[in-house]
Amino acid sequence: MLDGHLLLGWLSFTVIVYLLNLPGPTAAYFGLTGNEPLSILPLNSLPEENVGRAHYKLCDRLKLEKKQRRMCRRDPGVAETLREAITMSALECQYQFRFERWNCTLEGRHRANILKRGFKETAFLYAISSAGLTHALAKACSAGRMERCTCDEAPDLENRKAWQWGGCGDNLKYANKFVKDFLGKRSNKDLRARVDMHNTNVGMKVIKAGVETTCKCHGVSGSCTVQTCWRQLQPFHEIGKQLKQRYETSIKVGSSTNEATGEGEISTGRSQQQQQQPQQPPPGLSDQIPRTMDLLHIEDSPSFCRPSKYSSGTAARKCYKDKNCDAICCGRGHNTQSREVTRPCQCQVRWCCYVECKQCTQREEVYTCKG
Repeated sequence: MLDGHLLLGWLSFTVIVYLLNLPGPTAAYFGLTGNEPLSILPLNSLPEENVGRAHYKLCDRLKLEKKQRRMCRRDPGVAETLREAITMSALECQYQFRFERWNCTLEGRHRANILKRGFKETAFLYAISSAGLTHALAKACSAGRMERCTCDEAPDLENRKAWQWGGCGDNLKYANKFVKDFLGKRSNKDLRARVDMHNTNVGMKVIKAGVETTCKCHGVSGSCTVQTCWRQLQPFHEIGKQLKQRYETSIKVGSSTNEATGEGEISTGRSQQQQQQPQQPPPGLSDQIPRTMDLLHIEDSPSFCRPSKYSSGTAARKCYKDKNCDAICCGRGHNTQSREVTRPCQCQVRWCCYVECKQCTQREEVYTCKG
């Protein structure tokens, strides 16, 4: 069985294998560990008596722990939401790292090996995965795709009116509770487990910090005699951007032993006097991220320049000459190829109602890293 906490680190990458290894229109390679196949069939292709429990097979094949499988089975919307969270987290990770040496396209052994280590990249994976699951669950509740939750249950908002006017709040309270129960409590004596749990919580906290209140006025001639408000999550792309910023400033930690309790403690390597002194924010950054929102890592990342058990290297990677070729190609230089491309251009909106474009052909240069 998968460790419930490590599962979340794996969730965001199963979609990569899913997308790259499609054997046919009704089956997909969707293994959490890269070993077990999972056939995904449209519900309308299943026998009628099995449609009601179609999600059972998906839950069973995810290799969950007993409690997690029970949570997955008891609500038909959970299994589909897990799959949505996988896709969303993986694609956002790829987008945020599209200009980096490590571009979040893990396949086979690379995926498993990097999750075994305590790199900055591993920290990001735990955070983006927990954020993706929390975001997907909260949205699924407000969209009516879950049986055990509905709109946001905040006491200061009128949920029935929100439903009436189409302003149903995203249910972050239920999503947070579900994710915490789903992962369960882990031992805090192991440094790696504590760091992983910390990074998982950072993903959930970033979601919570980004909740916005949206209001809509109702009344005669647009007057605001009646106002309906609901809470709404930020677009997931904004969450990914914030987590990428925390990745850039991730703090390396080590372990030390508390003489009073005999238990391990997380140490950032700063002296006790430095830790006690208040940190002055740099000029222009008076709203510096609190320590509780920092991502943590245990060991330095590899260069990702050459093929290794953590990545396939950067040879033949596409780069942008004036933006990142020097960094991505690791000083090896890049090749330049010229090609002809045809794109829509000079588009105009015609009445009524379509867009008319010309087709323009131009030459462009493509840059790829040398081996």
